[in-house]
Amino acid sequence: MERSAVPVIADFMTPAPYVISPDAPLPRAQALMREHGFRHLPVMRGERLVGIVSDRDIALVQCLSRRGADEFFVQAAMTPDPYVAAPDAPLTKVAHEMVDRKIGAAVVLDGSRVAGVFTVTNALQALAKVLEGRG
Repeated sequence: MERSAVPVIADFMTPAPYVISPDAPLPRAQALMREHGFRHLPVMRGERLVGIVSDRDIALVQCLSRRGADEFFVQAAMTPDPYVAAPDAPLTKVAHEMVDRKIGAAVVLDGSRVAGVFTVTNALQALAKVLEGRG
């Protein structure tokens, strides 16, 4: 497959084969993230993206609550209506949007299917490649 001269999100995103329901217990989200080594998890209600939850979101809920994390569900910690980008969205457009919104991740949707997550870490990887002359 021929790549565009302009870097796009699909070139740098973390593929996201895992999603979680807003009704899932927070410890399940934590375990899924820990098991697969990522910090952001798209939240789906059926076939519809309804949010994104991060390890920091979960930690904040745990810190602010007097109850245990197992008493909370993903919906309590998630950010609803996350920023969404298409796989062919230009890297510069998505990076600018993330800076403007002061967010750490974008969900990459291919139609209605979650294709991946693009994070600040992915953006730094892209920057490194550009600076090395490989971007």
